[in-house]
Amino acid sequence: MRQAKLAAAAILAAGLIVSASAQAQQYPTRPVSVVVPFAAGGPTDTVARNIADAMGKALPGANFIVENLGGAGGTIGVGKVARATPDGYTLLIHHIGMSTAPALYRKLQFDPLKDFEYIGLINEVPMTFLAKEGFPVGTMKELVPYLKANAAKVSLANAGIGSASHLCGLLFMSAIQTELTTVPYKGTAPAITDLLGGQVDLLCDQTTNTMQHIKAGKVKALGITTPKRLDMLKELPTLAESGLTGFNVSVWHAMYAPKGTPKPVVDRLVAGLQQSLKNPDLIKRFADLGTEPVSADKATPEALQKFLTAEINKWSPVIKKAGIYAD
Repeated sequence: MRQAKLAAAAILAAGLIVSASAQAQQYPTRPVSVVVPFAAGGPTDTVARNIADAMGKALPGANFIVENLGGAGGTIGVGKVARATPDGYTLLIHHIGMSTAPALYRKLQFDPLKDFEYIGLINEVPMTFLAKEGFPVGTMKELVPYLKANAAKVSLANAGIGSASHLCGLLFMSAIQTELTTVPYKGTAPAITDLLGGQVDLLCDQTTNTMQHIKAGKVKALGITTPKRLDMLKELPTLAESGLTGFNVSVWHAMYAPKGTPKPVVDRLVAGLQQSLKNPDLIKRFADLGTEPVSADKATPEALQKFLTAEINKWSPVIKKAGIYAD
């Protein structure tokens, strides 16, 4: 009798495995919601819409629909995905904010390291360190000693607390051990407007926002914040080349699913993401934004988990030392 029950249980388990595998092969059978925790029109929304389009081509018959759910620095949208049914039909595309939220928010409604299944990294957007026209120095090597001697006279703009430009500025001031007068704005557009108008001196922001102004010669580009130079700005040195050893800041994007999403579904999403990142149309669209897809070895759950953990460990002490909170 006991052996019969064990045999029946084994058959049932095998049947469930086969059923889950079959469902994964058919996935998705209905539209997939890709939540972007910000308003439409921004850089993360643009990346998400390009990926959604490419994923629809990578997984025949699939329809990935971007859903914008902004508010509270992105935490509202992220929280919704964390609480969603883990069936593969609600996904999240988020940026560097996934790694800074634990330090920025005292009462976070989700845990980036426990509440999600990782799909993979999508891209990394370099940031550029800019100065207004007429600023006394024109290179990063000249900038650091100038700031140490004139810190009280120099203003550093950012797009608001917790923004990528704010984080870049914090890490930069920590690296040179010099405090500057920071000027927060409600978004990137007004910060760049005042830099162009000469009301502020410096700004660190992603190439998706700064490339057109650099190419037009309306600002002084001092350096790139990632380890390698950017193909579209080959003449611009990295901050590491300019003496800030190990300085590395990028606005990266990644894809997640709610915790508990079946592994066969996660595996299918990973395969779809990796195929999407090789799509020539996507590569061209990303290049126009001053970025490029990550390599296949980074577009995996294991790589994203390792990367996110490292990013949290990097940003948490910087944010806590600065004593800033977004709530």
